[in-house]
Amino acid sequence: MRRWQRLKQPFRRAPHGGVIRLSPPEILLLGFALLCAAGALLLWLPGSATHPLAWHEALFTATSAVTVTGLSVIDVGKDLTFIGQLVVLVLIQVGGLGFMTFAALTVLLLGTRLPLSQQNLVREALGEIAFSDIRDLVKLVIAFAFITETIGTLLLACHWVPEQGLAMGLWHSLFHAVSAFNNAGFSTFSDSLIQEVGNPLVNATVTLMFIVGGLGFVVVSDLYRHRRWSRLAMQTKVVLLATFWLNVIATAILLGLEWSNPGTLGGLEDGFAKLQAAWFQAVTPRTAGFNTLETGALTDASTLLVMVLMFIGAGSSSTASGIKITTFVVLLLTARAFYRNTEHPTAFGRSIPQETVIKAITVALAGVLLVVLTLFGLTITDGEQSFLDLAFETVSAFGTVGLSRGITSDLSLPGQFLLGLTMLLGRVGPLSVGYFLATRQARGVRYARGEIQIG
Repeated sequence: MRRWQRLKQPFRRAPHGGVIRLSPPEILLLGFALLCAAGALLLWLPGSATHPLAWHEALFTATSAVTVTGLSVIDVGKDLTFIGQLVVLVLIQVGGLGFMTFAALTVLLLGTRLPLSQQNLVREALGEIAFSDIRDLVKLVIAFAFITETIGTLLLACHWVPEQGLAMGLWHSLFHAVSAFNNAGFSTFSDSLIQEVGNPLVNATVTLMFIVGGLGFVVVSDLYRHRRWSRLAMQTKVVLLATFWLNVIATAILLGLEWSNPGTLGGLEDGFAKLQAAWFQAVTPRTAGFNTLETGALTDASTLLVMVLMFIGAGSSSTASGIKITTFVVLLLTARAFYRNTEHPTAFGRSIPQETVIKAITVALAGVLLVVLTLFGLTITDGEQSFLDLAFETVSAFGTVGLSRGITSDLSLPGQFLLGLTMLLGRVGPLSVGYFLATRQARGVRYARGEIQIG
């Protein structure tokens, strides 16, 4: 019990060694920061780029890769050599799966039992509750990721190998498969996947990969173990149904808003190509970052819809970010319970605990505050840019999406720093909030009730 109490205290000096103990979210944040610094150094070294990169360009690109965002101030396909692109790919993979997952796997391969502190880190990173399941879950995560990425690479190679040649075709396929599964949005093509807007194979493969990657490892584990709908956990059912309906509704709305827009769907003659493009743009904000249409050409209504989807994000403990789709659903169910005058929100015949509701409200509020503060800062540092473009860039950074209206490279150095910090906090922030809520101890003192009028 004493050891567990020490784990929950963010800062505490050891009795003799004078070492400061860090909580799991702080260690995760520190680990991501170190990965960003190491990646920036590798990209800054000669041989990684076709021309010398400025230190801030290397740092921004590395941060975007580690946080699997996809925003970039350089052209990855033209400005980076094969070595530089390989560095970005490794950063995406490590950042997507989580460096603690790799650390835990290394210990497991050495046949060493995980200490309680490391078990706690992996549990927080993967969203798993039972310590006894960590070993199997980590193995499943790694195996599922590499199997999915291999299948995606082979499918994409069927298109790009005949078009680009064996070596280049395989490289483009591997890069996009890893980037898609990890919801990174980085592409080796200057225009992302716009040239593939009408290609069914590329559209289906890439969207399926980042949807699967965004479900969450806990959901994947539950599906693998139970496979029957009646036996699935409530979180799995919520994520699957909410993902389906959000994707379908967003596709229908984008079809209606952009059908006659000459800059987007209106420029496509084939109706099937329009459907593919609408589907791609509807699912990519959650939080893949690829695009087959010019994002800056979307109507204001479509842009606002994309921003909402980017803010929501995908499943918990997944390669995606945002406030997470489970948070969004809990907020909706809580509002429904209030209007129905019921005591607790419910779903699938189960009630949702008050602690979960408070956690959802806190995560959503923290996300809103981060977006507002970042946007406020950008209006000061880059006030000459369109407010809508700055808002879009901010939400994209928070949700680690990577979609942009084309102003990323035009931002000032302080503006790029703000976006980089937002990407980092957007990646580990919801996890940190959830951890501190889960480990907060209730005080023995109970105060008298006070009433505050709402609405």
